[in-house]
Amino acid sequence: MEISENAALVVVDVQKGFEEEYWGKRDNVDAEGNIATLIDLWQETGRPVVFVRHDSPAGSRSPLRRGHVGNDFKDFVQERRGKGRGPELLVTKSVNSAFYGEPDLDAWLKGAGIGQIVIVGIQTNMCNETTARMGGNLGYDVLFPLDAMHTFDLAGPFGWTAGAEELTRATAVSLHGGRFARVVSTRDVVEAASAGAR
Repeated sequence: MEISENAALVVVDVQKGFEEEYWGKRDNVDAEGNIATLIDLWQETGRPVVFVRHDSPAGSRSPLRRGHVGNDFKDFVQERRGKGRGPELLVTKSVNSAFYGEPDLDAWLKGAGIGQIVIVGIQTNMCNETTARMGGNLGYDVLFPLDAMHTFDLAGPFGWTAGAEELTRATAVSLHGGRFARVVSTRDVVEAASAGAR
């Protein structure tokens, strides 16, 4: 696996609102540590980092609503913003895909000649997966380090439910098997990005 010198790290919705009980049981307690590792590496090597924030409507009950403390980035992300040697972008959105935010992520990436993106953050099977699918459809080489993200148990139709781990596996199989993205590990990405920066 190769990581290009200008591959963009897209950090999706790592916000305080996801720490609230509202969401239920989560998986992957190592997600935040792995996200931090990748942000640090991207900043140290001068690669571009995109921070994405979900802005739910101010009047909603969502923990991510504007004006609520849950809308803020988690401290470990906020502390790293603006610390890199490479370009940085803040994208705000109100839907699942980072490609439907402000400013236009696709235009920014294409304007910078970026063809490869690495997606991390919250939630695996929601905004991360949607962004990965759109990225694949738009022609980007999408890497999806599965251990640098997490999700929550979920209830669906017909009384069906799925655990966070089950949803994570389903996302990985769909994205990788459907060739929307390459599902990898944080270690894979660190090794390839470090080699590419030498």
